Parts: sequence; structure tokens; C-alpha cells
Amino acid sequence: MPTLELSLLPENNEQLANLCGSLDEHLRQIEKRLAIEIFNRGSRFRLQGDEDAIEAAEQVLHNLYRDAKASIITAEVVHLALQGSAIAPPAIAPRSRPEVIIQTKRGLIKPRGENQKQYLHNILTHDINFGIGPAGTGKTWLAVACAVEALERNSVRRVLLVRPAVEAGERLGFLPGDLAQKIDPYLRPLYDALYEMLGFERVGKLIERNVIEVAPLAYMRGRTLNDAYIILDEAQNTTPEQMKMFLTRIGFSSTAVITGDVTQVDLPRGAQSGLRQVAGLLRDVKGISFTHFESTDVVRHPLVQRIIQAYEKDSNEPSVKG
Repeated sequence: MPTLELSLLPENNEQLANLCGSLDEHLRQIEKRLAIEIFNRGSRFRLQGDEDAIEAAEQVLHNLYRDAKASIITAEVVHLALQGSAIAPPAIAPRSRPEVIIQTKRGLIKPRGENQKQYLHNILTHDINFGIGPAGTGKTWLAVACAVEALERNSVRRVLLVRPAVEAGERLGFLPGDLAQKIDPYLRPLYDALYEMLGFERVGKLIERNVIEVAPLAYMRGRTLNDAYIILDEAQNTTPEQMKMFLTRIGFSSTAVITGDVTQVDLPRGAQSGLRQVAGLLRDVKGISFTHFESTDVVRHPLVQRIIQAYEKDSNEPSVKG
């Protein structure tokens, strides 16, 4: 693998700390964008990756180190420096897919099957990710696990778990309680995943401090989300307008994962699903990944897989008129 060695001079510890960012977050941002690896000790750096990419990274590091002398380097500054570099992400060959294991307080989470492995790899290498497929394939579970790990590593400052509050054959108005209490059941699966990975007490404290926010999709309008991990669950129940609104909330140093099952849309009859539309609209946009799960990827009770396959077979058969 091509390697490039460089030194940033004159050596200045404050300037280097400003360049690298807290916990080397700016170096990780450059690595992710250019698909390279950066190793450093003091002012000495070693870059590994595609030849054009490491040359671009060298230019970006020199420019940022120069700027770090007079101003604070932020994720936005790094992003703009990368935008002005001589190479764009599409020109870079992807790295070989590593075996991804998620570490949480409650233990290790390993992907099951090739689609789950690809899904985790995509999440780690793309800023916006779609996981589309039937219930029980681990889409939401793995996305929450990645968010928890990123939070534990201080790679992000907050986690947002979002769902559209759309009725599945029931009406919100007939549920007891105020608006928050009516919406809470729609967000319960996200709470359950958090509780299992972090424990009840820790989740409660993080929610109190707004480090973790669980909210209905409508609450995202007008916001810009930087340094965040954002998961939109049950995305098949978004309209095209809501999907566009959500995707344009993504800020600097943020990762978004959108999950859903296009066969279980609960929108009013005739309404278009934003997830169905976006799968065709954005499938060729660089920096966005799509992972499609099948009934064979279901990791729940074996009967769940058979049920899904029976429904798929029924939907593919021509109706009988009589």
C-alpha cells in the first residue's frame, strides 16, 4: 500500500493539537473522507492509502496546520479544506471490508451474515446510510449499536433516535395522555435497544442531559445537527417531503442511518412513501449507501422468516377473480 511520510514544521504543540482536534477527530474526518489511514507522533505523520488520496491529504494537512496558527480548526474548516482538495471521494478505491465488531458496555455485537457485515461496513464508511428490508433483520438494532459505540468513543456529542408518529391502524387521538405520552409507544423499540446496550439508569441520565434524544420526526424541522449520530427508524412511513426535510438536517461530523420496510407502509391510501422514492432518487449519489435485506436475513424466530416469505409469495401471485 502506498505510504507517504511528512513533518509539519515548525513544530508547535498547541498548533498540532488544534489541527488534530479533540481525540484526533479532525484526522479521523480526513481519513473517512479520503479513505486513507493517518498515523502521527508529534509533528511526524505517516499516510497510507491510494496514491492520489494521500497526496491530497498531505496538501490538506499542510494547509490546516498553517491555518491552525491563527484560528481555531473546526469540523467545518476541515470539511471546506477537503472540498478544496484536488481529489473527490468518488475517485478513491474503497478499502477492503474489515470484520466489524461493535463494542458496548453490555458486550460485543457481531454481524450475522453478509448483508449485516456490509451494512456495518457501509455505516462506518458513509455519512448517510439506508437499511431497507423486512422486520427482524437487525437494521435498527445494529444502527443503535453503532450510535452507542460512537458516543462511548466520543466520536459524536449526541445521539438522536427519530421515528415518524404514524398510526398503524389506530388513531393517536384515541390514545390516553398528552402529546408526549401518545407518541411514546411509537418510540419504544428505540428505548428498548438503548436499555439493553447501556442499561436503564445510564440511558435515563443521558436523556436528562440531552446527550440522547428520542423524538418524533416532526421535531426535526428547522434544525441543523452537527457532531451527531442520527437514526430515522420506520422511514417507510415518511412522506417524500418529510424525507427531504430529514436528510437536509445533516450537519458536519454527523452520521445518519435511515431504516425501514417498504412492504409495511402505514401512510394514508394513495400517499407516496419517502423511503420508496429516495431509494431510486439517491441510489447513485456518492457518499450515500444502501443495504437491502431479504427474508433470509431475518434473525428472529424461524417462523418470522417463513411468515415474511409467505407474504412475499402472496404479493407476487396474480389475484384470482371469482
